[in-house]
Amino acid sequence: MTSIDFYFNAGDRLGVACRLAGKALLQRKRVLIYAPQPELAQKIDRLLWTSQAVSFIAHCYAHDPLAASTPVLIAAGDEPMTPASAGCDVLLNLGAECPPFFERHERLLEVVAQDDEGKSAGRARYAFYRDRGYAIRNHDLSGEVRG
Repeated sequence: MTSIDFYFNAGDRLGVACRLAGKALLQRKRVLIYAPQPELAQKIDRLLWTSQAVSFIAHCYAHDPLAASTPVLIAAGDEPMTPASAGCDVLLNLGAECPPFFERHERLLEVVAQDDEGKSAGRARYAFYRDRGYAIRNHDLSGEVRG
């Protein structure tokens, strides 16, 4: 069964997503970042190149010819599953809804923003997983200081 982690009260949701992707890479895990809206996919794409001061997080889109050999993939649009993305250990959801294919991955990471819309969508996703019997680990980021 997929293990699920919720990261609540993210002041910078995409920044947290970049850090989580970097952490998974250090653990030698392949990551699929689900960003269903093209604008969101473009934003996370740019951030992955610049989020770390001395390096970048190697990534490409899930449909790219290099996807099979790239550790972090970005899935945008309605067709997130490709042969390369199916082999990812970690799914990082940036969508407002639950990804329909989340159970194909070992882990699911959900990052919930501090704004009312983000909290409401996060609560709905949390209830969806909980009601289906998934164990959920919670991480409150409200006290986190980043510099």
